[in-house]
This record gives sequence, structure tokens and C-alpha cells, in this order.
Amino acid sequence: MAADPLTASVSDRICRHMNADHAEAVADFARHYGGVEATDGAVMTQVTPEGMVLEVAGSLVSVPFDHTLSDSEDAHRTLVAMLRALPAKGGES
Repeated sequence: MAADPLTASVSDRICRHMNADHAEAVADFARHYGGVEATDGAVMTQVTPEGMVLEVAGSLVSVPFDHTLSDSEDAHRTLVAMLRALPAKGGES
């Protein structure tokens, strides 16, 4: 299956999926990459080729990617790689 260009509708789809199925990862992104300490209720609001936008406690936090994304598959690989690069939480391996 070909990857979709990173349009506004694809961004919305990614954000809905991340917020519904990976809310803890979104909070971890805000904490680690966005420098936000209190991340309760963090939501991903947008994914662009340059980065993601998170909303935490009414404030927007921009998290740049390490490269310009080419499509939805690149977005998936990049988000997974960013999550895997996070320091392990206490007691997890």
C-alpha cells in the first residue's frame, strides 16, 4: 500500500489515532521533546512535515522532527523512533 501525502486530513487521522490509542506516548513527547513538566491531558493537534504540535493545559507546544517528513509512512516511522528513543521509565524495560 502506498503511503499518503501528509495533508491536513492525514494529520487529523494521525492525531486522532495517537490521542485515542497512545495518549501516554503523546504525554511523553510533550515531557521529553517539548520540555513540559505537567503533561496531564496532552493532545496532539497537528502533524506537519516539519514537526508536531501538542496542546498541554491550553498552551501549544511545537516539537520539531529531525528531518522533513515525506509522507504518512515516514510520519509513522519517525513517531515510533522518537518514542523508542525516550529514556526507559522506572521499572520498565
